[in-house]
Amino acid sequence: MNLVRPELRAALWRWRETLSGGAAVLLGLWWVFVTGGLLFWIGLVVAAGGAALAAAGVQRARFRHGGEGPGVVQVIEGQLGYFGPRTGGAVSVDEIEGVEVIDRHWRIYRADQPPLDIPLDAKGNEALFDVLTALPGVSTEDVLRAARNRTGTSRTLWRKERLRLH
Repeated sequence: MNLVRPELRAALWRWRETLSGGAAVLLGLWWVFVTGGLLFWIGLVVAAGGAALAAAGVQRARFRHGGEGPGVVQVIEGQLGYFGPRTGGAVSVDEIEGVEVIDRHWRIYRADQPPLDIPLDAKGNEALFDVLTALPGVSTEDVLRAARNRTGTSRTLWRKERLRLH
């Protein structure tokens, strides 16, 4: 018997890091203002850690989409994999040549292979957040802005720099 509506459970799960960080901030501040001695200093550390977790949680929650789209995204030991009903594939994170958002899909370019198209709302899509923000020169806001692309146009998020002789 579930006492929590599925919509509320989904919203709480989406914002789980933010809620956990907020709880840690409250606990840390309670230790700072109510207790003294060693718990005062521990409370400062817990509150700071909770604030960092809450900030990261807000970014992750903004990136997450329903996860009800086709296919599954996995990142295991530097391998980005997408396994969908019609397409799929894997690419080493180090071998990614470029990333675009095209019509509600991430298009991951890889050397000497066709691009890998991953729906924005595929199950496990939050694993892409870590991969994309780890690319050199890509900021968190760039990734979040690209994920909100609803215009149907393509937008290049990142291209690997080519070494040039002159």
